[in-house]
Amino acid sequence: MANNLVEAITTLDVRELIGQSALTNNYLVYIPPLSTGMVDSNRSRLANHIKNYGRLTDGGSVSKKLGLLCSDASLPTSSYATAEVKDNFVGVTQEFAHTRLYADTDFTFYVDKNYDSIKFFEAWMDYISGAGEVSQSDKLKRPGYFRRMAYPDYYKVSEMSITKFERNISGEQLKYTFINAFPKSMTAIPVAYGAADLLKVTVSFNYDRYIMDRENVKSTAKTLAQPTGDESNMVTMFGEADDKDTLRFSLNLDSSIVNQEKYWNK
Repeated sequence: MANNLVEAITTLDVRELIGQSALTNNYLVYIPPLSTGMVDSNRSRLANHIKNYGRLTDGGSVSKKLGLLCSDASLPTSSYATAEVKDNFVGVTQEFAHTRLYADTDFTFYVDKNYDSIKFFEAWMDYISGAGEVSQSDKLKRPGYFRRMAYPDYYKVSEMSITKFERNISGEQLKYTFINAFPKSMTAIPVAYGAADLLKVTVSFNYDRYIMDRENVKSTAKTLAQPTGDESNMVTMFGEADDKDTLRFSLNLDSSIVNQEKYWNK
């Protein structure tokens, strides 16, 4: 008699076996702070260029702000390039991995009324193309203007990361740290007449590889008050909105931003 592998299970059995599902709206993106007073002269030059471009970079406030402004992100994955071998066994084709490939990862950021998100990444990409020694002047408009790409050590960072956690902050967390990351492209930002929407910019990052750290964090986060419905601070940060309910929905105030604040202040 064949073994019967099918059996009836209850919802309680499934809950005990699988546990609580992970949610998509609890994460934190970390952009390393770039300060003009950094010991690393390469990073200091990058910070100076971003500052001259119109975005102050001193202190950790910019790093925290960009992390909170990140509305969409992707956890990185990888694949393998393989070589095909046909001669080991008659009639059998085999493949062997020889290179690990890392796909570019995209991050989408809200744009505040000062356009800091756009200016920050535009300045970073401008520096990559050799504009570190050129000011924002008529020199850029000369017919004979050319670009000399910067050395990779001058514009790549290895502290950029994304951390995936759950609503209660404590428990298992996954932290992906990108090694030698830099902004590779920025997608076009559509604007149009009609109903207003929050402006966003999507930046694609390239990196050499990533490191996944698995952490088990105890519940030590500070408790923050839930949103009370007064979006005066949000309106100041993101500009005026015709419908505060739409603003509240667009900002994902269903605990995602609040949980990011808890993570920063734990």
